[in-house]
Amino acid sequence: MKIFRILPLTLALTLLCANAVAKPTAEIDMIVPNLSLNQRIAEQIVDLVGEDSGIRINLVPRPEHAESTLDAIEKGYADIGITLNNAQYREGISTVMPLYPSVLQVMADADRPAGSLREFLADAVIYAGPKESLSRLLTEQLITDFEYADVDVRFAESFDDKPNVIIVYAPIDRERLIREPFLEGMKLFTFGDPADIGLGTAVDRAVLLNPRLRPFVIPVGTFGDLTPEPVLTVAVDTLLVSRSDMDSTVIYDLYREMLRLRPALFSVRPELFQPIDDDIAHSNLAFSLHPGALAYIKRDEPTLIERYSGVGEVVVALTVALVSASVALVKIYRLRRKNRLDKFLVQVIDIRNSVTPQSSDDDRAAAIAEIRALQDFGFEQLVDEKLAADESFRIFIELTNDTIEYLQRAGA
Repeated sequence: MKIFRILPLTLALTLLCANAVAKPTAEIDMIVPNLSLNQRIAEQIVDLVGEDSGIRINLVPRPEHAESTLDAIEKGYADIGITLNNAQYREGISTVMPLYPSVLQVMADADRPAGSLREFLADAVIYAGPKESLSRLLTEQLITDFEYADVDVRFAESFDDKPNVIIVYAPIDRERLIREPFLEGMKLFTFGDPADIGLGTAVDRAVLLNPRLRPFVIPVGTFGDLTPEPVLTVAVDTLLVSRSDMDSTVIYDLYREMLRLRPALFSVRPELFQPIDDDIAHSNLAFSLHPGALAYIKRDEPTLIERYSGVGEVVVALTVALVSASVALVKIYRLRRKNRLDKFLVQVIDIRNSVTPQSSDDDRAAAIAEIRALQDFGFEQLVDEKLAADESFRIFIELTNDTIEYLQRAGA
C-alpha cells in the first residue's frame, strides 16, 4: 500500500522538476534581405519570436563575397533567409514555408503608349535595378519569354540615366508607392483585362512557361493615381528557406512559431497576407520542403528523445508523455480556431480592397455593414467557443475597427 502513497508524490516531484528544466533554445542566423520591405518583415519576425518557442533568431549581414542569399546559406554563413520561388534548384537549400507574394510592377509615364507590351517597351529606357539584381535578371527573362528580343530596349544603371520605364519584382508596398514623389504622373502597366485570365492571354503564356508564376490582379485605386484601372500582372511566392541539413526539430519549431506570428506580422500590412494550408506539400516549390516543415504539416511531432537529444533532462522530460495526448488535442483545436480567424482576416481585406476612392457613399456604407456583421459573427463564434479570446482575435477586432474607421474617414 505504501507504493500507492509514494507514487503520487514521486510523480509530483518529477513533474515539478520537469517544469524547472528550461527547454533547449536553438540559435538561428537569418541573412538580412536586400529589399527594404523584406528587411522590415525580417526585423518583425526577430522581435515577435516567443521566449518559450525553443528558437532565437539573429539577423546577420550577407558576406561581401557571397553573391546571393542562397550562396550565403549554402556556405554556412547563415541558417535561413528570404528569397523568391523562381530560383534554380539547389540540393543544399530547403523550403520552410511561403510568406507572401512578390508582384511584377511595371511603371511608366501615364501618356506612354500601352496598347501592347511590345508597343510599351519600344524605345524604352528601363530601370530594373543593378545589373546582377534579381529584378534585372527577371526583366531580361520576361523579355526573352515574350520573344521581344527584337524590341529596342536599353537598361538604365541608375535614375541618373532618366529611365522612362521602371520595373520591380517586389511585395506590395502600398504606403511607399503612394508617397514616392518621383512616381507622380506615372501609372502601372496592365498585361490585359483581368476577365481574360484563362483565355490564352500573354499572362497565361508566361504562367505556362514558368509554372511558379501565377496571375495577380492589383485592384483599381490600390496605389492611388498609379492604378486608375485594374492591373493584371504576375506574382511569385516569397519563400522562407533554410539549409537542407538543419535539424528537423528546429525547423518544426520554426514553422510552428511562424504560424503563430502570422496575425501580428500582417496586421500592419494586411495586403501581404495569403492563406497557408496543408496543400503546401504539393506546391510547385523551387526547393524541396524541409522534413521538419513536412513533419509539422503532417502533425508528426518530434519525439522527446529527438528533441532533447544530448541533453541531460531526457529522463525528466519523459513525464511529458503523460499529457501528450491532451496537448495534441488542444493544439489541433487551437489550430482549427486560428484557421477560422485567417478566413475572417481575408474577408476583411477583400472588403476593404473592394472600396476605391471612386466608390459611392452607399458602397462604403455597405462595406462597413459587412465588416460589422463579421464582427458580430466573430463574437458569436467566441461565445460558442469556436474561437479563442487570444491575441489573434484581438488583432482581428483591431483590423476590423481600423478598416471601419478608414472607410468612414474616406467617406467624409
